[in-house]
Amino acid sequence: MTHLMIIVGSTRPGRVGLPVAEWAREHLARLDGVEIDFVDLAELALPFLDEPAHPAKRAYTKPHTIAWSERVDAAEGFVFVTPEYNHSYSPVLKNAVDFLFQEWSAKPVGFVSYGGLSGGTRAVAAYEPVLTTVGLVKVPANVEIAGVGGQVADGVFAGDEKAVSALTAMGEQLVAYSAALAGLRG
Repeated sequence: MTHLMIIVGSTRPGRVGLPVAEWAREHLARLDGVEIDFVDLAELALPFLDEPAHPAKRAYTKPHTIAWSERVDAAEGFVFVTPEYNHSYSPVLKNAVDFLFQEWSAKPVGFVSYGGLSGGTRAVAAYEPVLTTVGLVKVPANVEIAGVGGQVADGVFAGDEKAVSALTAMGEQLVAYSAALAGLRG
């Protein structure tokens, strides 16, 4: 069983990220051997990074950081569902990553990005140096949803065949990469 964590990377009121993430969870849960931990950062409510020591030391002092660390540590791969804000990444998702360090290392990550015309591609590109620094390994397949606002009706996102195919490929890669990287995790 591969333990994947889906992280909803937006906390904005009226966000479309939650329906997109719920769609991803529904489809990824259909993959054989996959268990999903669904994290809505709006519910998790991490404050702005407030630990006194660098996360690499893993000397956490706050209950919210300790709980977040345990949850991320248990995951074997990640799906970041992220909007694109001003040609870059979501600050709440970046903050959630910044809270930890070792817990991300040698684990695969895939992106379901969304936005206007670009489908969130610039946000994903902006994450590249962050991923490298914490040791996350980006899988090649990703889902880019352009014009997402017009694809959510009554709080439900209905991805087209292309999006479902890309999500399935990404899920399969996350499982394969997780197994391949397992020996590198401490």
